Order: sequence, then structure tokens, then C-alpha cells
Amino acid sequence: MTAAITALAAELPDVQPAFVTRDSRPLRLITCGSVDDGKSTLIGRLLWDTKAVKEDQAATLHRDSGKQNDLGLPDFALLLDGLQAEREQGITIDVAYRYFASDKRSFIVADTPGHEQYTRNMATGASTADLAILLVDARSGLLEQTRRHATIASLMGIKQFVLAINKIDLTNYDRAGFDVIAHEFRTLALSLGVRQVTAIPMSALKGENVVYSGAAVMPWYDGPTLVEALELATLRSAQTTGFRLPVQRVCRPGESFRGYQGTVAGGAVKPGDGVVILPSGQIANVKQIVTFDLVRNAAVAGDAITLVLDRQVDVSRGDMIVSLDSQPQSGLSFDAHLVALQPDGIQPGKRYWLKSGSRRQRVQVNPVSQVDLKSGKWNQADALAMNAIGKVHLAFDEAAIFDPYEQNRSTGAFILIDPDTNNTVAGGMVTAKRADLGGLNAHDGRVILSLPADLAEQLMATELLSARRDEVETRRITNAAARDLIDGIDG
Repeated sequence: MTAAITALAAELPDVQPAFVTRDSRPLRLITCGSVDDGKSTLIGRLLWDTKAVKEDQAATLHRDSGKQNDLGLPDFALLLDGLQAEREQGITIDVAYRYFASDKRSFIVADTPGHEQYTRNMATGASTADLAILLVDARSGLLEQTRRHATIASLMGIKQFVLAINKIDLTNYDRAGFDVIAHEFRTLALSLGVRQVTAIPMSALKGENVVYSGAAVMPWYDGPTLVEALELATLRSAQTTGFRLPVQRVCRPGESFRGYQGTVAGGAVKPGDGVVILPSGQIANVKQIVTFDLVRNAAVAGDAITLVLDRQVDVSRGDMIVSLDSQPQSGLSFDAHLVALQPDGIQPGKRYWLKSGSRRQRVQVNPVSQVDLKSGKWNQADALAMNAIGKVHLAFDEAAIFDPYEQNRSTGAFILIDPDTNNTVAGGMVTAKRADLGGLNAHDGRVILSLPADLAEQLMATELLSARRDEVETRRITNAAARDLIDGIDG
């Protein structure tokens, strides 16, 4: 059968199987923006015009739509809004994922809520996306929620935006209004460090400039349609960290086997590679890589594996096994961006549980600044209200392990959990490690004073400290740890 298809394709050179030209990995994208800007309708139209809606789905859609609109079309939003509450209120509440394809490429789209109350769900969709479609109502322009979603998407590492200026038909296809909104958003995008912006005037309901060109009603626009822009988009670049395996479980089926199970969160590994167990710092070599059905020669990011080491080491759930020559940052203090997700917000100095991968730790959160969504400026802030986006300092009781989020989404992201209610109160991205070298740090009624070794010895020899030596704890660090601290200062 395969030979027959190949022979037929050779006889008809202008007709090739679609899979020949499509990229191997689908482009992941999200729709975001303010409520009622038409996100669900746009994605529904995409699915309809790319023939991704099956016959039984189309029949159900026509039935659920009730009376059709003036164009004789069903309510496309129903293809995404599946919850009863969504259909009753006419808003998106949960994230809906859909698959569709063009002749050149395949896509996975996440339709995210526009309502401010469900900002946390939008952040969830953005966490895995390569590109964001930001919808704007041509009549309203950029709103506060539009700016919030753009800011969150950029913090999540999305650097490609399609500005979909929707409902352009309701402004009589006004070019001047389109140009004003496009210019205003490009200015916002530059302040967020985003330079790849494609602005497209469209009508999701009528399908103009979505899959098919709207040149008949917008001759002044000569850019790509939405699908053409998506076909030209690039996949998010590969992460730059080495091998990372957050340990989820220690496997001991018998005395002769001991393996460490988890999903590879970055890089690659093969038998014979040297690894380090963090935070203990023990070193070992990889002896074997086992999956549910076979022994493998290598594993890469996304693989669920059992790792067998060549020697007995102390490893437990929450530890991380990493490349010997490319290690994450470890320390007691980190800088991060936060999105507050609960009505109580983030209170200064409050202690939370921080969960990253399989590791959970106590942390004290100190807000530093908050972004003003109207001006784009970071203003000093002592607390973060619900849906606020801020910069914070994280102070841990014991060593934490992170990569910067820009280098690794998995090992650079975390959530904060309120220990009193067990609610997830914030989502965060680590930006950098804070240096613990030098200065004073208060902790539980004590002051931690970090000094060079020779100066510390001189200070301990003074009469005052010599008399109270039993009350003073001294901690020496290794050269490697000192280099880490110095690197943190340089960064």
C-alpha cells in the first residue's frame, strides 16, 4: 500500500501528502484578551474553515445553536465553550484545547478565558505556548485585561504575538482605527521585550482574514491571513539547560534494583553520563535508563524514565538529578515574578509552601514592585492584590534549586500554596538567584552576617564575640559554593 501511494505521488508531482510538508511538532498557541472580544468565535471559525469539525460535531453545533445568525451560520463559540456555565453566561471559564491543521502545518490551540476572575486559567494556557493570539475589539481598543494578558504571556516567555483586531466589520472596516490600535500595541509590546508582532484586521464571525482573505472588503490591507501568519511562526527555541530529572519516586521492587523515577525536565542523558544529586551534592554515573517496556540508550526532555545509578546514593522524592557539567542554581534566596491568583493576594513577609516539580518547601515572600498595566511601569509595592503582576524576593529555610525560567520552563516555574487553606495563591517564574554574600540577613530573631573568612576570624577573636562564642554559629562554604555566590552577584 505504501509503495502504491509513493508511485501515485511520483506520477502527480503537484499533489503531495500533507504530512510531507508539515512540521513534525505542532505549533502551540493561545487566544487571549479581554472578555467578549471574540476568542471562542475566532477559534471556532478556524476549526470550521480548516475542516477540523466532523460531520457529527457540525450536526450537534447546528442543533445547539438554535436560531442561526444572519449569515446562516451556527454559533462557532459553542465548539469551544462546552461547560453549561459558559453557554449560559456567554463567557469562557476553563481552558479548552483543540487540534487543527492547514495544508502546511498542524496546530494545538488553547482558548483561554478573558474574564479577570479567571486570569489564572489564562496563565495555565500560556505556560506551554509558542505564540499568542491577542484579540482586541476594533471598537474598544486595548483594555486593562488586554494589557494584563499581554504582560503575563510575555513573562511566560512568549515572544511571538498576533494582534487580531476583531469585529472590524462593525467599524465599517476603518483603516485609521486599525492603525491606531496596532501602533498602541506595538508600543506596549516593545516595553515588554516583544518585537515579533503581526497585526491583522479581521471579522471572526464572517471569516474575513481568518483562513480566507478579506481583500474584497479591506483592499487597504495586504498582510497575511491569520492561518498564513501561524504557518510562518517559529517554534519556541530549545531550552539551554543540561539534564534535569526531578525525582518523583524511588523504585525498589527488590533488593537487586533501585531506580529513581520521574519525567525528564530538560536536556538529555545516556548511560555513562556523570550526574549530581541535589541538594546533597553526591556524584554518580548513570548505569541504566529504564522505561515501562524496555531499556533505552538515551532519554530526552518529556520522557518518563527510571534512572539507575552505578552506586548507592541517598536520593529521595523532591531531589533533582542533574548533569555534572551543567547544574541549576542552588541557594536560599531568589528573585521571581508572581501573578497573584486569590482574593487575599500576597502579603509581605507571609510564609507559604512553594511547590516546584516534586519538591515542596517553606518560603517567605517579600513583594518589591508591581506593574502598572496602564503605563507599563514597575511601581514600588509592599503587597500584591488579586491578579496583580509583581516582582518578589523569595527567602527559603533550606537550599532551593531552580533554573531561570527563560532557560527552563519546568525547573524555573512554581506555585505558592497558602498553608492555612491549601489554596494555590500565586504562580511564579524565577528570574535570578539572589547573592547571599555580604551584608546582614535577619531570620527568626537572629542576624546572619556573611563575611570573608579572614575578616570573620578577626571578628570572632574580639573580646565581645569571644565571650559569647557558644551563641554564634559559623558556617564555612566550599570554593564551588563561593563561586556560585560570586556568579550571582555578577548576574
